[in-house]
Amino acid sequence: MKVNDLSYLSYPFDSAHLLKKRKSIKRGLLAGGTAWLEKRIAVLGGSTTHDIIEMLDLFLLSHGIRAEFYESEYAQYWNDVMFGNPELAEFKPDIIFIHTSARNITAFPTVRDSAEAVDALLHEQFAHFEAMWRKAAQTYQCPIIQNDFEMPFYRLLGNRDAWDFRGRVNFVSRLNQKFSEYAQSHENFYINDINYMASCYGLQRWADPACWHLYKYALAVDAIPEFAHNLANIIKSIFGRNKKAIACDLDNTLWGGIVGDDGAENIEIGQETSAGQLYSEFQTYIKAHRDLGVLLTVNSKNDEENALTGLKRPDSVLKSDDFIIIKANWNPKDRNLAETARELNIGADSMVFIDDNPAEREIVRASVAGCAVPEMTAPERYITTLDRSGFFEVTQFSADDLARNEMYQTNAERARQEASFSDYGEYLKSLEMKAEIKPFAPLYMSRIAQLTNKSNQFNLTTLRCTQADIERVAADGNCITLYGRLADKFGDNGVVSVVFGHRDETDGTLLHVDLWLMSCRVLKRDMEYAMMDCLVAECRVRGISRIRGCYYPTAKNKMVKDFYALHGFAKTSEDADGNATWEREIDGYENKNNVIEVNV
Repeated sequence: MKVNDLSYLSYPFDSAHLLKKRKSIKRGLLAGGTAWLEKRIAVLGGSTTHDIIEMLDLFLLSHGIRAEFYESEYAQYWNDVMFGNPELAEFKPDIIFIHTSARNITAFPTVRDSAEAVDALLHEQFAHFEAMWRKAAQTYQCPIIQNDFEMPFYRLLGNRDAWDFRGRVNFVSRLNQKFSEYAQSHENFYINDINYMASCYGLQRWADPACWHLYKYALAVDAIPEFAHNLANIIKSIFGRNKKAIACDLDNTLWGGIVGDDGAENIEIGQETSAGQLYSEFQTYIKAHRDLGVLLTVNSKNDEENALTGLKRPDSVLKSDDFIIIKANWNPKDRNLAETARELNIGADSMVFIDDNPAEREIVRASVAGCAVPEMTAPERYITTLDRSGFFEVTQFSADDLARNEMYQTNAERARQEASFSDYGEYLKSLEMKAEIKPFAPLYMSRIAQLTNKSNQFNLTTLRCTQADIERVAADGNCITLYGRLADKFGDNGVVSVVFGHRDETDGTLLHVDLWLMSCRVLKRDMEYAMMDCLVAECRVRGISRIRGCYYPTAKNKMVKDFYALHGFAKTSEDADGNATWEREIDGYENKNNVIEVNV
């Protein structure tokens, strides 16, 4: 395997090859020189988990996450949590994954049971897990991932098993529903949907009794890579490693045919032909990603006029307004993609390139480091390939996600207005900006955690936080927390800045800034000055007279290297790697924001 070659780990993958070559693939990944995100993951199993951990390790490495694992003894998942385990406590997990299956349901209904007896049994089985989740959340205060249950591999009642209250299929379905209801009502709790995975894989193959009785595997060995891939998607999403944007080809990707040769009237789209229906369904799938906050762009070798005629067809699901950026030209696609990333102010490694042409895919794969390039082999497989790849796995979802595309479009309007001003200060005043800067609030906990894992350019310490981390900070009376929302005459940007710090344990007059970040959407809008003004004001209220902050350099945050110097801080130390500490007295600080109206 070539260093950093992720093709073996891209869906669809060869499970047998991964299982056989896992060690050499891992060596190749570790040799890539990636700036790893280090995390500790506790795997608590109701069955054998060793191979699952080895496969999960590979997929997480492919997402830039280097994990250390704690593995429970066989079938000790419940005891490790409920009765305490010093080794697990010392491990201090960042995530707990509970790997159980239908094999861990201890009792099923019988045909002799009454409806009341089955209800009591259902409550008993659910309570077993609920007690464990509550204890784990209280003890370890970290995200919990729990498998739901695959369907039983036999049906004693035949088809009646699905709807009769005494049927095993019905019982498992009801238990899965209770798991779902718990997830909906509890933050930092996620379901690993093995019920869906087993259905896709084929239940008879997935739930191979031989694997259970020989090795105590709750799933077939060949299914382990797919299982680990799905689980890794949840974990990388929790830690902010999702992709952010799609760069999509047009001809033979969003429609059948070549619009420049065939004419817009002759391309395959719409309900008139089976091929047209396939492409329409794919467009519907792509368009639905806008509501997830995924940015849609076009990257096509085409005359722009021809490209737009294809999108103007009345039966085209996607319209030109659905795309933030349309690059339809004859430039190399890797160059277009890099330019799109710069214009969106995101890394090219945050993008997914969708193209039916294998030559174009190979060029982008070789030229644009970190960009995801799925194998788009046939229109009928397009949706499955993207969907199972998990590029945009949803673990946190906020109102800002729903409005993200509109926010980027209004940013383009701001850029056009900026071009009409010769004085930048006057341009900022013309935006009529208003900010809400307040302590962390429950309404925004999800968005705040999301920002800590997404913001890379304006991020002074690159601290990554789960929602549980943010909630702990908010509840700590020794911490100062601030979120910042920013709106202007073009629209609301949502929560765009986060700051928190803690009072020194021995010197109560000193505040340590633990995190300071801002979304790239509002760079150079003076929001950082408004946040600093509010932080200083809060320090004064609490009797804090000195602020200390750190800058930890990364490949992406060089733009904030001199952030503290611009705010009158003095550098007190710096090591050979550029990690610097800055400090200033609050006395003499004067507010620097004069363009944003702030509501505190």
